[in-house]
Amino acid sequence: MKIGVNVPNFGPGTDPAALLAWARTVESLGFDLLMLSDHVAITPDVARRYPAPFYEPFTTLAWLAAHTTHLRLGTTVLVASYRHPLLTARMAANLDALSGHRLVLGVGAGWAQQEFAALDVPFEHRGRLTDDHLRRLRAAWADTADYGTARPIPLWVGGNSDAGLRRAVHLGDAWHPLRPTLPWLREAAPRLRAYADEHALPVPAFAPRIALRLTPAPVAGPQRLAGEGTIEQITADLALIRLLGAEHVVLDPYHGDPEDTRHPQPAWQALAAVAEHFRLTPTRTDQPR
Repeated sequence: MKIGVNVPNFGPGTDPAALLAWARTVESLGFDLLMLSDHVAITPDVARRYPAPFYEPFTTLAWLAAHTTHLRLGTTVLVASYRHPLLTARMAANLDALSGHRLVLGVGAGWAQQEFAALDVPFEHRGRLTDDHLRRLRAAWADTADYGTARPIPLWVGGNSDAGLRRAVHLGDAWHPLRPTLPWLREAAPRLRAYADEHALPVPAFAPRIALRLTPAPVAGPQRLAGEGTIEQITADLALIRLLGAEHVVLDPYHGDPEDTRHPQPAWQALAAVAEHFRLTPTRTDQPR
């Protein structure tokens, strides 16, 4: 099982230097994948969770690709209907080629009603628009003469709902649910396989994004998110996720307080503890860029 990290590309402590420090930390510790979030219009509903500055993921990942060597780069998750599918296809194919084929494209339906309104996209049709977007993405990438895709770009479908699961089976390469509890994970993985079998379709990969919050004392209770607690709890959660069949897991060290973006060191220490336990291979980052 490969382990990635969701890096905050927003908030008062985020700037180019901070993003570069995150990327070099994630790569040097031996993690496989760095992912960023997506918002276009920082409307009040978005700003309450993810305040400005908010660095747009395609341009930011393209910049980070030039400052990393092997670290894969992705979105968790791109809101499909915010961009025309042919624009998404073009930008993703170009970013994949320019980065040495390191892109993972996570796509979801979105949640911020005010942002949808600001972009003149009907919120109530976001599910249908997302399905159409994914179909048109795949059709565009199949035209290699136009889009130059040298290999299939992994397409992860986000969303914890039944609709997200179904969308992943029909249109994705992986199902990418976000910040679940352990009981939910235990139920979700076999449900994914059962739905795929019912429709005689291949089972997509299972690639959840979980919390990463390291605490000195154990965290108890049924509402504990996977990835919260002592290093023993976190590593046990990761072992269970691997047993459930996950090929990838993404760690999310942001817990909702924008001021934490000014102080990334606790998150880096938690990542280092995970890397040490799983004996990830450290990478030198002092080579010329």
